[in-house]
Amino acid sequence: MTTFDRRRFLKLAGATGLASMSTSLPWAAWAADAAVLEKAKAQGQAVFYANITAVEPIMKALQQAQGIEGKYTRISSSKFIPTILTEFNAGKLMADVVQAPLPMLQLLKEQGVLIPHQSEAVQGYPEWAIQDDSIIQFGIEYVSYIYNTDHLKAEDAPQRYEDLADPKWKDKIVMANPSNHPSTIGWLIGLKEKVFSSEEQWLDFLKGLAANKPMFVASFGPTPAPIESGEKLIAISMPKYIVTKSPAPLAWGPMSDQPLLGSPRAIALTKNAPHPDAARVFLDYWLGNEAMGILANKVGEYVLAPGVHPPVAGIDKAKVEPIRDLSDEELVRWGREFSRIFAVR
Repeated sequence: MTTFDRRRFLKLAGATGLASMSTSLPWAAWAADAAVLEKAKAQGQAVFYANITAVEPIMKALQQAQGIEGKYTRISSSKFIPTILTEFNAGKLMADVVQAPLPMLQLLKEQGVLIPHQSEAVQGYPEWAIQDDSIIQFGIEYVSYIYNTDHLKAEDAPQRYEDLADPKWKDKIVMANPSNHPSTIGWLIGLKEKVFSSEEQWLDFLKGLAANKPMFVASFGPTPAPIESGEKLIAISMPKYIVTKSPAPLAWGPMSDQPLLGSPRAIALTKNAPHPDAARVFLDYWLGNEAMGILANKVGEYVLAPGVHPPVAGIDKAKVEPIRDLSDEELVRWGREFSRIFAVR
């Protein structure tokens, strides 16, 4: 098993740097501040460092709607903190707006990189998503299981999470490695805390799933391929691939009262931003229904803007809930435990 300590990694990376109630007018209410918008247009652009992918359509829509260029740079998780803190501590941070998983932005806040911002655009967002004065959670990286309807009929697919432990799915499941993939570890713990009524039932589920000998891959990204080809029938994965892999005939489960769980996505403004007014316009546009609609419809993301859902059949009726951020100790401890249960070599 590969061991890891996420928060310690982020802090070491930082040391390296040193050497949202429904509303019909979420955007328009903020845009009424014509003076800020005029300054933003004069600044011309907002630089966006992000961990999320495929957001170019939002950049284009921003420019068309507000006359501001969104300059998007994707930075991988391993380089995100070092890049930003290196620039910030040298007084040369180029980013006006930053987006990443919640723990990364929390660390940046601890390091003084982020500033408070109150946005009119978050009206209707869940209270838990907007409690921080600097960091706004705008989506959930939702996880469940998906399957190819050409190879598995909906009536034959698992209806509940427990069904994944049925021996009939032996050698027919693909998933990210539960010993060292943080999102999968967090998801499995989320099932324990939000789905199963007892730890005993949860452990029985884990043992049954492990007995089905899933194929392990490095992350969620590679999980759709084996079910598209028919090599496997079920992928523990993200329903957003139903959109991004279209026209592949993918569907999701569980089609029951069980929730879909996932990690929150977050966004914030930076201190001493080179384009501060353009940054505010960018962030408020990003959080509004127009941009979130693009993210949902084009990328399949589950967003928190009220009434906005990805074009995934039934997802508007699903309960999608955030999982808590696991501590370093929990990630390491449960990674080791899952390595033992799943016999990861």
